[in-house]
Amino acid sequence: MHKRYRLGQAFPPAWELIRQWVPLRTTIAVRRFAGHALHATQLERPLRIVHVTDLHVGRVTPLRVQFEAAALTKAAQPDLIALTGDFVCHGQRYLDELREVLARYQGPVFATLGNHDHWSGSREIRQVLKKANIEVLDNAHTVVEIAGQKVQIVGVDDAYTGHADVKKAVRGLHADLPSIALSHIAEEAEALWNHGVPLVLSGHTHAGQVTVAGLNEMIFGRVIGHRYVHGLYGTRQAGPPSGAVYVGAGIGAAVMPLRVGQRAKREVTIFELGMPPGSIEEEHPEQAGHAGKPLSEKKKAQRAAKVVRNQLKRDRAANRTRRK
Repeated sequence: MHKRYRLGQAFPPAWELIRQWVPLRTTIAVRRFAGHALHATQLERPLRIVHVTDLHVGRVTPLRVQFEAAALTKAAQPDLIALTGDFVCHGQRYLDELREVLARYQGPVFATLGNHDHWSGSREIRQVLKKANIEVLDNAHTVVEIAGQKVQIVGVDDAYTGHADVKKAVRGLHADLPSIALSHIAEEAEALWNHGVPLVLSGHTHAGQVTVAGLNEMIFGRVIGHRYVHGLYGTRQAGPPSGAVYVGAGIGAAVMPLRVGQRAKREVTIFELGMPPGSIEEEHPEQAGHAGKPLSEKKKAQRAAKVVRNQLKRDRAANRTRRK
């Protein structure tokens, strides 16, 4: 476990090394934020959470980039690692590479699945994660003890494909314990805030991959209808209902690797739970969400049907293989 530093002291050595190493060796940004104000009242000393999302292990994203992300995560000396879905792209062809990548994330590691995981076969993805000693939270929560302090980790399954159930995920949650939530889709954060979870970590959008002239916010916010595109939204100040959600830019891509603009950089994010907002320098401030667009029932049904359709294709292919 890494040495703890009080507020006002210099950055930990690991953080200084990361800040020196990143500009020289990689295009992955390491962004660092304080936790929610509530965490500062609940924790005796800070806990470090490293958030990584949207690995999309496959041919679109070089394996060296995946290894760099894992190395940066390890260098941060986290108390806990959070992975918020989309481990693969469009199938199971690169599961061996995924196993190799995940082996570099040393625990405790918690995860939720994303839409690409459900499209590609959630059963197989879960098996790979389990063998890597990564706990998948499917609409569930757990309590983990780190350095003598208990923290609740809530996991919400993918909302994009219709698998999210926030009520199930928070059932039995302890109000007196510090908590964070993982959800591939950031829009689930609002319901989680109402259940007393003050900080949610998400992904899915890849920050839009092009952040020049606000293109990502225009396309993902106004056209597609996401309320949260990239960065920190909501508030980390105390007072119910109070909450924030962080949408990570991700590491990989499912279609094309193009990333243009500072905010679009591949990203590893550090959250210092127990350090109050304003206590450390942060790359960008909290922001208000976009208006968003409600999803039609027809669209929900289409997305859910794609999961079923893809599973039927895999089953037919497996049957043909067995008959040979």
